[in-house]
Amino acid sequence: MTIKIIIVEDESIVAWDLEQRLKLLGHEVVGIAASGADALNLVKNNKVDLILMDIILKGNLNGIETAILIKKDYNIPIIYNSANSDFKTLEEIKKTEPYEYLVKPFDDTKLKKAINNALNCQ
Repeated sequence: MTIKIIIVEDESIVAWDLEQRLKLLGHEVVGIAASGADALNLVKNNKVDLILMDIILKGNLNGIETAILIKKDYNIPIIYNSANSDFKTLEEIKKTEPYEYLVKPFDDTKLKKAINNALNCQ
C-alpha cells in the first residue's frame, strides 16, 4: 500500500531531502507546502494519509496552528519534525495530540518507525 504524504517545511532543501527519503521508503509525496495556508490547500484538494509538519513556517500560521486547523476538519495523522525541542514548544505540540515528534536531524529508521506508528494508531 502506498502512503500519501504531505510535507510541510519552509526550508526547500530540507523539504527536497525529506521527499527523496520518503520516496526511497516507498511512499508518495502528494505535495510540499512552505506555509500553513499552502498546507491547508493541499489537504483540502488531495487524498492524504499522513502529514509531516515543521513548526516554523512561512506566512501567518506556524505548524502548530496549522495542525489545529487540520485536526478540526480532517482526520489525518500528523508527525511533527522540527529542530525545536524546548519545553514550551513541546507543551504546545501536546495540545494537538500528534502521533510522533521527530527532532531534526533524524535518520530513516526513526522516520520509518514514526510513520508506521502513526498509521497503526488510527
